[in-house]
Amino acid sequence: MAIDSETGDADKLKDEAARRSGIHGWLDGIRSTRTGALTLKIVIGVIGTVMVVGGLIMVPFPGPGWLVVFAGLAVLATEFHWAHKVLEFGKSVLQSWTEWYKQRGWTVRIIVLLVTLAAMGVIIWAALKFSLGIDLFTEGRKLLGV
Repeated sequence: MAIDSETGDADKLKDEAARRSGIHGWLDGIRSTRTGALTLKIVIGVIGTVMVVGGLIMVPFPGPGWLVVFAGLAVLATEFHWAHKVLEFGKSVLQSWTEWYKQRGWTVRIIVLLVTLAAMGVIIWAALKFSLGIDLFTEGRKLLGV
């Protein structure tokens, strides 16, 4: 069998990948060469890592922190098997936590809410104090005239 191009089987693999529809065909086309596969791994790794780290920073605050973490893991799972395992583990832990939380009474739910709010307050206080040099307690005393 003669090879028609200098790239060997890469052209054949790209043609087969192009016949697949959607994003999977496009990704297979990129993966069909060593350079493309390495570049894709690096790009997916950087994007997924930024999303996971950003999501973890957002977790203590109201908003989509955990959603961004899981989305980042899903992005990483497209190229890394370990990320797929972590994503599946995270989903099972989240489901277990949700079921446990639903079975608890209002007392436990209120305690969880208060602990979450306290953690959020400490993080906001520390972020303002150590990054901007603003001490909320000192500012509060000034406003109250104490």
